[in-house]
Amino acid sequence: IGVSGIAIKAEDKGPIFYMADRTGRFGKPFKMYKLRSMKVNAPDIRLADGSTYNGDDDPRVTKFGRFARKTSIDELPQVINILKGDMSFIGPRPDTPIGSAAYTDEEKIILTVRPGITGYNQAVNRNSVLTKEKLKNDIYYVKHLSLGFDIKIVFMTVATVLGRKNINRENVSKDNAYVLEEDGSKATADIK
Repeated sequence: IGVSGIAIKAEDKGPIFYMADRTGRFGKPFKMYKLRSMKVNAPDIRLADGSTYNGDDDPRVTKFGRFARKTSIDELPQVINILKGDMSFIGPRPDTPIGSAAYTDEEKIILTVRPGITGYNQAVNRNSVLTKEKLKNDIYYVKHLSLGFDIKIVFMTVATVLGRKNINRENVSKDNAYVLEEDGSKATADIK
């Protein structure tokens, strides 16, 4: 984290960490720590399905951020969240408060376990699928929870990260992208 912090500061002198509002087990809100990979005060650009825009051409991402996202080292500070009891190593990725508030009754099962730094969906798809498919995979994980499944996910995650697979969703339509404002309202996104 130290070397990454130096790289972040050298690039644009902004903060090293980004703290995102997330929903944890039983709906408890918490701040999730990440190494900052975007420019300071970058807008929250979402796709039509509500998922975060994350293309290779994303103008919000810094040079260090591109490397950090490909290698997933931007997730390392979440060890702090594990020590605080907000997260576990393996589990569904924590959703935003707006995202988790829209869960169907079936999807709410995801909130019965601690969210993880990695999980079944990250091991298989990383960022390459729509939100509903991610949630479907998270439901599958919760319903099939076991030590053996967690061990399998660890090995699958290592293979996915080392192979730099599924970092971004391919063929994403930016036509219906929007900026999600802090108050939950939407504004037109300008992605070039």
